[in-house]
Amino acid sequence: MIDSSYGAKHIQVLGGLEAVRKRPSMYIGDTGSRGLHHMVYEVVDNAIDEALAGFCTKISVIMHKNNTITVIDNGRGIPVEMHPKYNKPAVEIVMTKLHAGSKFDKKTYQVSGGLHGVGVSVVNALSKELEIYVKRDGKIYFQKYAYGKPLCKVNVVGMADKADETGTKVIFLADDAIFENVEYSFDILSSRLRELAFLNKDLKIDIKDESSEKSYEFCYQEGIKSFVEYINKNKKVLHDIVYFQKEKNKTNVEVALQYNDGYIESIFSFANSINTIEGGTHLSGFKTALTRTFNSYAEKNGIKDVKLTSNDIREGLSAVISIKLQEPQFEGQTKTKLGNSEVKGIVDSIVNNGLNIFLEEHPVIAKIIIEKMINAARAREAARKARDLTRRKGILNNSSLPGKLADCSEKDPSLCEIYIVEGDSAGGSAKQGRDRKFQAILPLKGKILNVEKARLNRIISSNEIITVISALGTGIGDEFDINKARYHKIIIMTDADIDGNHITCLLLTFFYRYMKPLIEQGYIYLAMPPLYMIKSKNLIKYAYNDAEKDVIIKGVDSNFNIQRYKGLGEMNPKQLWDTTMDPSNRTLKQVSVEDVLLADNMFTILMGSEVEPRRKFIEEHALEVKDLDV
Repeated sequence: MIDSSYGAKHIQVLGGLEAVRKRPSMYIGDTGSRGLHHMVYEVVDNAIDEALAGFCTKISVIMHKNNTITVIDNGRGIPVEMHPKYNKPAVEIVMTKLHAGSKFDKKTYQVSGGLHGVGVSVVNALSKELEIYVKRDGKIYFQKYAYGKPLCKVNVVGMADKADETGTKVIFLADDAIFENVEYSFDILSSRLRELAFLNKDLKIDIKDESSEKSYEFCYQEGIKSFVEYINKNKKVLHDIVYFQKEKNKTNVEVALQYNDGYIESIFSFANSINTIEGGTHLSGFKTALTRTFNSYAEKNGIKDVKLTSNDIREGLSAVISIKLQEPQFEGQTKTKLGNSEVKGIVDSIVNNGLNIFLEEHPVIAKIIIEKMINAARAREAARKARDLTRRKGILNNSSLPGKLADCSEKDPSLCEIYIVEGDSAGGSAKQGRDRKFQAILPLKGKILNVEKARLNRIISSNEIITVISALGTGIGDEFDINKARYHKIIIMTDADIDGNHITCLLLTFFYRYMKPLIEQGYIYLAMPPLYMIKSKNLIKYAYNDAEKDVIIKGVDSNFNIQRYKGLGEMNPKQLWDTTMDPSNRTLKQVSVEDVLLADNMFTILMGSEVEPRRKFIEEHALEVKDLDV
């Protein structure tokens, strides 16, 4: 039974803050973008714990123009009375001591994501300044800190609008001496907040960016069923969402799943609302139950001609697994993998039982799903044969590189880069203009296969895709190994026209669906060739957009010529080197995924088989086009 009389006596202290500023990566993962955004998550997670306990219904996040973040919740408010042991206000103990909090007390929080009790104190330690406002007992309490140290005592600065109104507001500015960059991404934060709203039914979460004036409001009455619906948005689904929820040994398991007619699996796992992106025992239990249950059902119904593997069974599956447990064991403070051994059996049992009931009650749907799995198994076998054939020919061996590839002499992958170039003409210029020591060139012929509409057996039979796979050296799908990457910069260089953009989209779709770690590790880049060459009597200048062109024109005399480049082949080798390939002068765009769900949805819209969502997208964004080749 949760104790609603949340007070100073519930706060337990296990340590101080000194080590945090010396070794911040131990507490937030790193001091790059991931760690910076983790600061926000730690503060939000405290509010989520209040929601899990039944005391918070709304959370607001505000991104201010000066990179300050505000997080507001209407939970019970951090206790402010004097701590009986430490003779300081409880809120000050929470904000200035490691492992200080009520997450260890199951009467206060039966379930908690902020398990270590270090989150908000770490945020305080790594902030140049932090302010906290607490509403309790009809009053508003305030304290300010710098670099984790209080600048004033906790004092009353106002009265709440209502006597029973409670909540906490935290305003903090990350320390730019600690972090590489203190600018937040609206998309990254929105992605996490959307997840939290999906995972906590009826909880209202909003986010606003004052700089861009972007804002979102999230609230989902159907919880993770809405999550799966969102994942499968714009995809052709095969049945209604399957949902079941059960508690066993004080572990609550919630599962929602639905198959679509595509070939990509989208499975998200969570423990106490924490996104376990590296999976763990709950995900293992789910996958084991899924494979065993469908194989048993197929055998029981006389389907014995093919043995379904886990990959066959997960093709086209969208699923969310959310568990809530009292003593989660995460790997590291950033909590990306669940380690509780007992959870695997619990999830396995609940999923096996829930799926069996569904399949028995819906034989028509079960047949549709099983048929899709059998087709996947046959395609897998065809892909294996195609892969074996290409291996025998030496095409997929690291020792045998494609004849089209003009490789570099450098052997350290971290120093090597490869340009994937559209067409032989541009490929010829690139080969002549490059620095042969560290730059490799791979010209492609025409448009590669759209992998969004194809199974692996077709993909592995595509000559151009095989050429890319063998050049990069990582393998594909289950055999992918990023440690075998031959280049740590993979640069897509295409013409600045519609065809070039289409080829870029096809390549990005391939990398996202079958070599995703290359994007996640920051290996994929887009080259930015100039759109214009402005040539006058005394100089030659290049413009990468219309605004640059206009500025250059204003600065030259009236005997000038403008050339609009439509293709890389229009540039000679020196021009291509000077503008697009010279590391000291070029502009590259690094490809990253800040919102996985939005990225997945965008690839589905642009490259998927459903025409209507694509038509609607084009209609909505047609007027945003700046350069249209007719």
